Amino acid sequence: MNIIDWILYIPLTLCVSYLLIFAIASKFYRTPRYPEAKTYCRFAVLFPAYKEDQVIVSSVRSFLEQNYPPDKFNIIVISDQMKPTTNKELSSLPIRLLIAHYTESSKARALRMAIDAIEGETYDGIIIMDADNLTIPNFLSEINKAFNNGIDSVQAHRTGKNLNTSISILDSISEEINNSFFRSGHNVLGLSAGLSGSGMAFNANWFRKNVAHLQSAGEDKELEALLLRQGIHTVYLRQLPVYDEKVEKKEAIGNQRKRWIAAQFGTLYTSLPYFPKALLQGNLDYCNKIFQWMLPPRLIQLAGVFGFTIFFTTFGVYMSLQGHEQEWQISIKWWILSFAQITAMILPIPGEMLNRRLLLSILQLPTLTITTIKNLFKLKGAYKKFIHTKHGDHE
Repeated sequence: MNIIDWILYIPLTLCVSYLLIFAIASKFYRTPRYPEAKTYCRFAVLFPAYKEDQVIVSSVRSFLEQNYPPDKFNIIVISDQMKPTTNKELSSLPIRLLIAHYTESSKARALRMAIDAIEGETYDGIIIMDADNLTIPNFLSEINKAFNNGIDSVQAHRTGKNLNTSISILDSISEEINNSFFRSGHNVLGLSAGLSGSGMAFNANWFRKNVAHLQSAGEDKELEALLLRQGIHTVYLRQLPVYDEKVEKKEAIGNQRKRWIAAQFGTLYTSLPYFPKALLQGNLDYCNKIFQWMLPPRLIQLAGVFGFTIFFTTFGVYMSLQGHEQEWQISIKWWILSFAQITAMILPIPGEMLNRRLLLSILQLPTLTITTIKNLFKLKGAYKKFIHTKHGDHE
């Protein structure tokens, strides 16, 4: 039993330690302050929109209110299977509307379509938003400052805009935990920030050259791998919020997590062949990302650590009652690990979200954990397949 104990304990300790280190590091994050820009970069702002009739118009109208010269940015909406009335309303706005006619929908395909449509046009940066995203009026001005200071890849602070159900609260908290682990925590330790899927800005020339490589449903992770292989650092701007609508129902979050898990392990599989070269070249960023993608889903890790803690505690008590008085000590290190994991999960949560509503929402975790475990057995083909996440009651 001692051998089994250590076989389980050591890898889980590595996983917990990894998250705890970045959770602590995130507390030392300081937002980069760039000087006022001397020039205005020209941006193409892409809004891929698949059946997003309820949110796309309001999102685009909101973005048009940017405090930025109107001739220095173009909004491009890629309309995929949206209603004629929605397309007509979008056409009345000062944007470019592209109607997708492909049969196999995906965000990667929408992005490629948009880049093909602006071939030959001059842009300094490409910005990717989701159809339900809202942001602040100086979003482009802040991105422009970063670009004027030589930054080629930016991730804004994506955060939840709806906290009306237990599921949306958990989804929002999960986003904030990710922001601390994989964005602010990474930047503090000199590593590249992870991408969130929207609120992203890239050097236009780089994006034009690399968008053709996007083939899967995990386009943000594919972009991460490409950036890191080419030594391009991503800066996280926590002061720049992008309000993202969070899922409100268990069924929707199940599909969302299935897509994320498939994307994580799919990208890991395609990225592993480049690991030896990255290791030899001392590309710490890329090696770190490979390890990150090897981590189990957090809900499963949380359940695993806590479950083994209870098991070995029960086992130790039983053996002590049988006369093996020292066996109860086997559980001490598991309780330490459980405490470390809980600490890692709590540290990143914003203070205003640590309230009674969070405690009530936590009651949903057992069900979500079971759903996540079930999804591990349904990943075949999910990496390439487009799985649309429904938000609230919009669709």
